[in-house]
Amino acid sequence: MGMIENLFGTLFGGDRNLVRDTVEVFRENAEAGADRGAKAQSQAMNQYGEEFSAPVKGGFDKFMDGVNRLPRPALALGTLGLFVSAMVAPLWFAERMQGIALVPEPLWWLLGVVVSFYFGARHQVKTQEFQRSIVETVKLAPKVVENIEMISRLRSDSVGVASPGFDARLSTQALGAEDNLALREWLEGR
Repeated sequence: MGMIENLFGTLFGGDRNLVRDTVEVFRENAEAGADRGAKAQSQAMNQYGEEFSAPVKGGFDKFMDGVNRLPRPALALGTLGLFVSAMVAPLWFAERMQGIALVPEPLWWLLGVVVSFYFGARHQVKTQEFQRSIVETVKLAPKVVENIEMISRLRSDSVGVASPGFDARLSTQALGAEDNLALREWLEGR
């Protein structure tokens, strides 16, 4: 009995388990892995929540948000204002355009870069939304084709539209001669 006890003491004694330790070299401990996964997910969710929590904005932050919203409407309204001013006061407009003609070309390039970067991000977002809407529309194509085929079958000039189908009573009524007074009067009048 002492030899077996020594063997088990060697394998499992001293707060260790030789079998478990050996197996964990080749396979992860499921319980420890689940614990690590839960901790990682909890930390990620906490970080995500902190990132998107709405901080209390001060007056300066609110002012800067308002300033960031001004360029697009200012450019659009300014451009419309130029068209109006060209019609209302052509001489005043011509004087201003002569001043713009003096702006050096590198400054125009710089303005183009600034405007491109500013509007480029918005354009990319709108393009992605447009592509998503195209995908949704393409998904509807089979139903649209089916509806068009069904509607075209209802046209009066399509073949077989007046066919009674398998309804025998309707077939005999369609083939049977009826007395049509208006048709008889018309034929007699010819």
